[in-house]
Amino acid sequence: MVRKGFKMFLNPGMAQEYERRHRELWPEMKEMIHAHGGRNYSIFLDEETHVLYGYLEVEDEEAWARSADTQINRKWWDYMADIMKVNPDNSPVCMDFRQVFHLD
Repeated sequence: MVRKGFKMFLNPGMAQEYERRHRELWPEMKEMIHAHGGRNYSIFLDEETHVLYGYLEVEDEEAWARSADTQINRKWWDYMADIMKVNPDNSPVCMDFRQVFHLD
C-alpha cells in the first residue's frame, strides 16, 4: 500500500459547489477508484487559500496511474473544470507531496 498526499486549487467561491459535487459522487466514479486500487480517500479544504489537500492510499502506483485514462475519470475532470484550476486537458493542477513521516 502506498500513501499519497497532494494539493489542488479550488476557484474562489466554489467550496460549496465542490462539496456538493463530491457528496453526489457518481457511482461509476467510486467503482473506478476502487477498481484501480484507491482506498481511504480524503480531501481537505483550506478556506483561506482555496487549496485542496488530498490523501489517498493505493495498492499499486502503476494501476492508479492508469485510472487517469479511464473514460469516467475524463468525464469527471470535464465536470469539475469550471470550479478548479486545471490543465489544458481539464485534469486538475495537482502537486504531489513527498511523505516525510508516518505513524500507525
